[in-house]
Amino acid sequence: MKNQLIFIFISLACYSCSSTNLMSLSVLEPAPVSMPSNIKVVGIVNRTKATKENQTIDAIHKALSLETNELQTQGALSSIQGLTDELKKNNRFNEVKPLNDFELRSFGAGVFPSALQWDSVENICRLTHTDALFSLELFDTDSKLNYSSEPTSISTGIANIPAIQHHVNMTTFVKTGWRIYDPASRTILDEFIIAKDISFSGSGINPVVAASALIGRKEAVKQVGDEAGKAYGFRIIPYWIRVSREYFVGGNENFTIAKRKAQAGNWDGAAQIWQLETTNSDSKIAGRACYNMAIINEINGDLEGAIHWAQKSYENYNNRLALEYLNILRNRKSANDVLRSQNFAAVDHG
Repeated sequence: MKNQLIFIFISLACYSCSSTNLMSLSVLEPAPVSMPSNIKVVGIVNRTKATKENQTIDAIHKALSLETNELQTQGALSSIQGLTDELKKNNRFNEVKPLNDFELRSFGAGVFPSALQWDSVENICRLTHTDALFSLELFDTDSKLNYSSEPTSISTGIANIPAIQHHVNMTTFVKTGWRIYDPASRTILDEFIIAKDISFSGSGINPVVAASALIGRKEAVKQVGDEAGKAYGFRIIPYWIRVSREYFVGGNENFTIAKRKAQAGNWDGAAQIWQLETTNSDSKIAGRACYNMAIINEINGDLEGAIHWAQKSYENYNNRLALEYLNILRNRKSANDVLRSQNFAAVDHG
């Protein structure tokens, strides 16, 4: 116990004497999938049904995984609807067309199929006046059923009657697979699989009552399909993440004052002090001040300025933390170039 108290005391002392503090800011990351600017109208197709040649294999797969044709059909339609809703909502395209009249087929049996032939893709796009195709290539459910029972009794008020308690548990694994076809460049812009588990359970003296908990499985699968479609739509949209940055708070009395200003949210006031300290005769102090000026420039959205100060901190004053930060800033600059190509503004929300 005594050793533990000593360890805690040392840890707290080191923390209180730390030369850096942590802050966080929001950073806009490029969308996982870049859509060429010429793509304005897109179609969505469903090719989850098995070809006639593979229907026997597909039927065996469905039987083994407790899947039905209706479950697959309804789930796939929900995925198409979810993606349609999300693509219409984000305003990236002028028009989004669900292409339900095309009877496209794939291998089935839970297999992510080979890509569509480009002649077929180009023909569909020409007939529907679309620039690209989003294709649901796979919709598959795989369910595992567990049944157990145990002795119990039912009280009638007069006597206890022996009975059997039934327990039914089912886990359904829902998997969707997607592709985006760009006929102009004959390029597959994306291939992606989204998977999720959903569970159902029921208990009761009557096994039929216990199994009744599984009745809502179709609606749950449809809901998961809808969510998967929406989730796939997010792959063409940049997204915000929260990142942390270290900044220096120790060095001299001015750094202590700047620390309090930063903690109070007065970053401009802190920056004024750090700016003065960049010319300090003590190279360690000047290096830390230059580093902190990089931080304030990133907060203000000026990556070029941040890179300039971080580079100065490392090159002129050998601040090791600045080199790591410089690499982070350069990666952010590259990411912003991608954002501009995706027609999104790289604006920070601190």
